[in-house]
Amino acid sequence: MKRLRILLVEPYFGGSHRQWAEGYRRFSAHDVSLLTLPARWWKWRMRGAAVTLAEMMAPLVSSVGRPDVMLVSDMVDLAALRTFGRPVVGDVPVALYCHETQLTYPDVPGTERDLSYAFTNWTSALAADGVAFNSRYHRHAFFSELPRLLRHFPDHTHEHRIPEVEAKSVVLPVGVDLAWAGQDPPRRSSPPLVLWNHRWEYDKGPVEFFTALDEVVRRGVEFEVAVCGERFRRAPTEFDQARGTLGERVVWWGFAERADYEGLLHRADVVVSTARQEFFGVAVVEAMAAGACPLLPDRLSYPELIPPSVHAACLYSEGELADRLTGLLLDVGTRRRIAEVTTRFVGRFDWSLVAPRYDRWLSDLFRQHSGRA
Repeated sequence: MKRLRILLVEPYFGGSHRQWAEGYRRFSAHDVSLLTLPARWWKWRMRGAAVTLAEMMAPLVSSVGRPDVMLVSDMVDLAALRTFGRPVVGDVPVALYCHETQLTYPDVPGTERDLSYAFTNWTSALAADGVAFNSRYHRHAFFSELPRLLRHFPDHTHEHRIPEVEAKSVVLPVGVDLAWAGQDPPRRSSPPLVLWNHRWEYDKGPVEFFTALDEVVRRGVEFEVAVCGERFRRAPTEFDQARGTLGERVVWWGFAERADYEGLLHRADVVVSTARQEFFGVAVVEAMAAGACPLLPDRLSYPELIPPSVHAACLYSEGELADRLTGLLLDVGTRRRIAEVTTRFVGRFDWSLVAPRYDRWLSDLFRQHSGRA
């Protein structure tokens, strides 16, 4: 396999996007250079980042050389980036990586949906030479929703172009560096620690989580809880209310730096998700790799993150969370047996195994493009 120069473009360089970009650069067999912007104002990134990033290309390309392939995050207007970047990089093949797309995001309460961002996702996919989605669920949701999106428009709705985009799309999971996770100290079994490690926003379903905890408390089941994740200025008010209700059961509340976060992952007995939006699930993968037993909604990408043999034990339906959580908290043996299975399973998402798949995909795009040139 020819060693390629890859220019990885990430307009939202923070959180899981940053972990993805830095992880691929570290583990790839190719030479990967990063072109990034800070992780803020995502709507402005989708509208305006293409011009800025194209301006930033010239000095970077002058330093590291013209790329053989570009790998670009979905948080940018790719059609515009190709146009404005062409004087610097020419007609280089471009791959689009879809962390999340706006076609199926749940609406923010009290706001009117703006379809322009979903439409940008569509034109970016059209403009790319190859498209990768981070889960089978994400790919299926994207192509299922596309006809409904395009029919919002008055004429020339592009629906005939959907098959060509589908044909050039693949599924490539997010790589996760799991080397740290094997250093697992003995877990406590009493009281067990429940972990919720997600962004503090409405689409991660905090109300459902806190409602279930209230019911578990009412039943007299002993547990501790750690609620960590990135908090924004307008975090839902339910977090402050729940902090007071849970009282001494709380062992962590708020954002955790990496060392503290890994410590919580190693201590956690059960990791819970209540997400209404999730295209992959890095936080849950990390918790399972560290030995936590997963309790996840039977929707979105979650069924892909655990083996079918434990679906019945680990995936819950609407209204079941309190009962299922109670059962796991009271049954040490079951949650430890499940954790043994899921810890082994998520090893497949380690960058050491995932990066070669990216490398082959990008090498194939390079060869296809070279054959057309």
